[in-house]
Amino acid sequence: MTDWKKLQRALKYARRNPGKKVLLSNLAAETGQSLFHAHRTLRAVLGETPKCFTLRLRVDRAAAALISSSASILMIALECGFESHEAFCRAFRRRFQMSPNAYRGSARMGPYARVHADLVDDIGPCVGLYHIDLKERRSRKSMEYSISTKELTTQLVLVVRRRVRRAEIAATISAELPKVFLHAQQRGIGIAGYPITRYLETSMSLVTLETGMRVTARGGEWTAGEGEGDVLAETLPGGPVAVTIHFGPYDQLPTAYAALEEWIAANGFRAAGAPWEAYLNDPADHPNPQDWKTEVCWPIGNPKSSGR
Repeated sequence: MTDWKKLQRALKYARRNPGKKVLLSNLAAETGQSLFHAHRTLRAVLGETPKCFTLRLRVDRAAAALISSSASILMIALECGFESHEAFCRAFRRRFQMSPNAYRGSARMGPYARVHADLVDDIGPCVGLYHIDLKERRSRKSMEYSISTKELTTQLVLVVRRRVRRAEIAATISAELPKVFLHAQQRGIGIAGYPITRYLETSMSLVTLETGMRVTARGGEWTAGEGEGDVLAETLPGGPVAVTIHFGPYDQLPTAYAALEEWIAANGFRAAGAPWEAYLNDPADHPNPQDWKTEVCWPIGNPKSSGR
């Protein structure tokens, strides 16, 4: 918890200074640590060096601006803290494997470009921290869940699918979400919401999960070709779901699933598909994990027959 609170201040500082080349000394000042300890804390939790982290945020912010504004490439580069057009193009090519001009020409998001840009700014600082395991001892307070039903429309998603041990869920999500985030950006696919994780199969020891992003169709179409390599193009099904909101650390989410499962049985419904969780806010904005907000959905079928 101590490391998380220190890290959270550094994340907020990086986000609030989009036009500044944020240095390790700036982040260390926010965490109240020496340069050495700040570097060690940030790298351990983020999975990348502070320099790579801040550069990634600036390049991603610039990429979003390329498709959501008509400003010149040089102006965007300067606004995102790059000292020259050449330095920006080098950094951009390393991340996206194309020039800024080619990227701007290939993106087809239409009216979703502004939403995509806002979500890149929100999700980017903590894309590897959703489902973070705080590794702290806490008293597990019983939670009361308000459960309801609602009708969903089909949601387009890009995901990575993995079968892992239960103890590896948090680390898997942290490792795979950045891949989906980058895949969508590289191909000009609009990010349409905070990340999700769906649990396709579970056993006593292993879980098959899909973790990724809700996205918009590119060019008005959606095909399996939107996925490539580890990243798959999938959909979250439309139809009725039982839904509840979990407030608190991610490692307490099993209590929300248990409450949903009990409610479904008690109200005569049947589970009709794999459940998923959608992260409704990001850890970078909330120093207290009790404020982390996760929506849990479980598809349901028609009420069970009364016995005839």
